Amino acid sequence: MLKSNYEAVKKNIKAACERSGRDKSEVCLIAVSKTKPQEDIMQIYECGEHQFGENYVQEMVDKVDALPKDIVWHMIGHLQRNKVKYVVGRASMIHSVDSLRLAEAVNQEAVKKGIVADILIEVNVAGELNKFGFKPEEVEAFVRAISGFSGIRVRGLMTSAPYVENPEDNRCYFRQLKQLCVDINAKNIDNINMDVLSMGMTNDYVIAVEEGATHIRVGTAIFGHRDYGNA
Repeated sequence: MLKSNYEAVKKNIKAACERSGRDKSEVCLIAVSKTKPQEDIMQIYECGEHQFGENYVQEMVDKVDALPKDIVWHMIGHLQRNKVKYVVGRASMIHSVDSLRLAEAVNQEAVKKGIVADILIEVNVAGELNKFGFKPEEVEAFVRAISGFSGIRVRGLMTSAPYVENPEDNRCYFRQLKQLCVDINAKNIDNINMDVLSMGMTNDYVIAVEEGATHIRVGTAIFGHRDYGNA
């Protein structure tokens, strides 16, 4: 079942790219494996998927250490500063940088380890009270504040759109994020060249692809519903 789920998602991505005049190679599918056992991850890995996303730090650490080394891991969940040391060096990209203090912590840890951490800035485009992220109008100032950090590389923006019955309702938020990325790139801020838009999940990834997503984060459509009692 997991294989057929995965193939259906890939087919939907391909169709969305064709509708919007994009090449499917422009879209990176991140299989969100939070709360899912290593056996399930290996089934998808054996389909040829090497990009996986995790929300919880300890769970990601356990999986990174146990699973094939060519898996590319993405930290997509809210990250606390006291857990940054476990993520920097393990995650290929941190999608959820939502404060200056977190960016400072990631930068400090990356410098200590002699690496540069790729990060995305989380934007709360819809202004939902229960979600993390900067307001769109705050993003430029934040980018300027961290542009000189030697341990991080700002790769782009991330958002989690509202859960809606009709995915079309989120098209406006994806368009706003894409435009924000274009606008910031046009400012020619030192050391900032954003090329990643991480947006779209199981409910709305097709719309996100049509609106320019470069990375989509799909879990339930691949792995099925989650049992958070085992999280």
